[in-house]
Amino acid sequence: MKSFDCEAVLFDLDGVLVNSNVAVEGHWRRWAQQHGLDAEAILKISHGRPATETIREVAPHLIAEEEGRAFLQREAEDLAGVVEVEGVANLLDSLPDRQWAIVTSGTQAIATNRLRHVGLSVPKVMITADDISRGKPDPEGYLKAASRLGVPPERCLVVEDAVAGVKAARAAGMSVVAVATTYQPADLIEADAIVPALVGMAIEQQVMDGDRVGLRVLLAEA
Repeated sequence: MKSFDCEAVLFDLDGVLVNSNVAVEGHWRRWAQQHGLDAEAILKISHGRPATETIREVAPHLIAEEEGRAFLQREAEDLAGVVEVEGVANLLDSLPDRQWAIVTSGTQAIATNRLRHVGLSVPKVMITADDISRGKPDPEGYLKAASRLGVPPERCLVVEDAVAGVKAARAAGMSVVAVATTYQPADLIEADAIVPALVGMAIEQQVMDGDRVGLRVLLAEA
């Protein structure tokens, strides 16, 4: 069993803590049809990235900010098919409040609505698209989460499902575990480890000096 020692765990949201693929892909397919675009090509690059940045790349003839705002509003309101990933509640319960965070490319409204919908608590630190100027694969979001937790980047472990997110974690100088729920393992080779699901991940707390505990993350690789 592979293990990582760290002081904080930073989770992506969609595809890691909640399964929202049905809702998200449905919105992209409808948006692509509306604008006469190739939905499959969009889905290959949209996971883990801010919607506005995806729109800017696939439809430069449109006003990305306007399209993005409307797209994200629809996502925030549509919770059909959004479910908790198996084992997530127990995993989060094993973490001290100030030693984990969520870093998502969605907005605050989307993230909060999805967490509450599946019965998960909103963490004390959550970095969303509303908090950053550059989305994944830029490391800004992960670096901001580490700063708010007061943990050095090199002592953070990231859990991601998307290629853009893995790249963001690596650029931030953090170790990263990829969950192969959205992409194939071959697409996630930049990660330090790849697991098929979070259900096989466990977290142990270890005594450290001061009021913070050390964390040992145990997992079985795919």
